[in-house]
Amino acid sequence: MFIVPSSRETRQFHRLFDDAFERVFGPAAVEGVASRSPALDVVEGERAYTVKLEMPGVAKEDVRVSIEGRQVSVQAQAQAQDERKEGERLVYRERSVASFARSFNLPSEVDQAESGAKLEHGVLTLTLPKRSARSAAQITVM
Repeated sequence: MFIVPSSRETRQFHRLFDDAFERVFGPAAVEGVASRSPALDVVEGERAYTVKLEMPGVAKEDVRVSIEGRQVSVQAQAQAQDERKEGERLVYRERSVASFARSFNLPSEVDQAESGAKLEHGVLTLTLPKRSARSAAQITVM
C-alpha cells in the first residue's frame, strides 16, 4: 500500500478522468438508474461558504444533504415523469431518470445548525456557515 498526496491539481485530474470515463463507457449505474456527479461551484466568504450544484429535474423533496465536520455529501434522484397523453406513443427518448451524488471537503468545519439549502431552477444552493466544533447532521432543502 502507498499513499498518494492529494492536491487541488490531483482532484481536478481525478474529476477529468471520471468525466472522460463516463463519456466513453457511460455513467455508472446505481440501482438501475444513471448516476451523475453534479458540477459545483464553491465560494468562500468571511463567515460562510456558498455552494451551487446543478441538479436538473430534481424536486426539493428528493434531495438529501448531510454534513459531518468539513465533509458535505449531497444525494438526489430525479423522479420519472410520463408526460404522454392518451393516444400518443413515445417515438424517441433521450431524457432519463438520474441519480446525483457528490461529496466534498471544505477547508473549515461547517455549522450544520445554521446551514441552509435552496433548490431553484435546477440549481441547489447551499449556504454553509463556518464553525470550529465537529458534529454530524442533515439539513432540509427549502
